[in-house]
Amino acid sequence: MMATSHERLKNSICCALFAALTAVGAFIRIPFGVISFTLQTFFVVLSGALLGKKYGTMAQALYVILGLIGIPIFTKGGGPQYVLEPSFGYLLGFILGAFVIGWIAQRGPFTFWRLMGAACAGLAVIYCVGSVYMFFILNYYLSMPITIWMAFWTGAIIFSPFDIALSAAAIWAALRLKPALRGI
Repeated sequence: MMATSHERLKNSICCALFAALTAVGAFIRIPFGVISFTLQTFFVVLSGALLGKKYGTMAQALYVILGLIGIPIFTKGGGPQYVLEPSFGYLLGFILGAFVIGWIAQRGPFTFWRLMGAACAGLAVIYCVGSVYMFFILNYYLSMPITIWMAFWTGAIIFSPFDIALSAAAIWAALRLKPALRGI
């Protein structure tokens, strides 16, 4: 089924909006070692749940591309050199996580527990990609020895209670915003 020009415009606007919201989420942060607590997870979950796998992924990819071309929208700036930051893997994880969340969200009823499962699956993807990337950058680029377990501990386990709470809030918001998006 072909999307109408109105649907394409709406989807493009939503992608741009969620890329911008993810950027805003990067600046609402609590510094914590190599990785900071931010509100980005909230917007990644919300974009995957509301926009689905295609447009949620596109929104997060747009966010990463804008940061890589030099717009300082990442937690520590922007530009192509950002790929050498230990936290860059989490940005790649946002893209894959939004896809997973959207894919699961689209495959069944739009309920709190289904979306919570989708969010947890998306968080697992974000944590795995981010922690492994951080492990390699710290060990092989920055020469800061760290075990994979310690990378996972400092880049995932510590953040999981905070991110699960943010995910629950994002799902609550998605359940309330979905009817409004249908009407646009």
